[in-house]
Amino acid sequence: MDVTDTPGVALTFDDGPDPVWTPRVLDALDRAGARATFFVIPPLALEHEGLVRAALEAGHGVELHCVRHVRHTELSPREVEAEAREGLRALRSFGAEPRLWRPPWGVVAPWTWGIAAEYGLEIAGWTADTHDWRGDDAPAMLRSVSPLIRQGAVVLMHDGIGPGALRDGCAETVALVGELVAHIEKLECEPSPYRARRGA
Repeated sequence: MDVTDTPGVALTFDDGPDPVWTPRVLDALDRAGARATFFVIPPLALEHEGLVRAALEAGHGVELHCVRHVRHTELSPREVEAEAREGLRALRSFGAEPRLWRPPWGVVAPWTWGIAAEYGLEIAGWTADTHDWRGDDAPAMLRSVSPLIRQGAVVLMHDGIGPGALRDGCAETVALVGELVAHIEKLECEPSPYRARRGA
């Protein structure tokens, strides 16, 4: 799924906020002069409200990931609807206005689309997966995604430790941020948040 209204390369992070790693990712983005989009888990956002507000104040996007990290195909339509309703309520309490929804693992059910439309949300995917959850080092991740970096690309990273992660921290993702931004700029593209389609 491409970013039709993003002028550069969208940097995105899932599974936060995390009290250890999200601040470090925010610092790395600040040092690189880049903005990104955080697809957050609302219960964690409520627990670490200051991190969400810090991301918003720094100009980053804050969008909906999931209330429960469960594939939509394993949830009933009513449960998926509750994910949208409860998630939006939590994120709006911080002043965020989510327009994007990235379901866990990018897995959608047939009913996900209609529920997303009902709540004014666009399903957000990615085009370049760093697979940072595997624990690879930053240079290896950069090599793996470099061929996929172009105007309109969406890069998937994580600022939290989600189910199935084979690493115990996000240090290599933090290290990747600066290297990735430098690579994007070398291609004469601009790192940017993920933007919803106009009118979505």
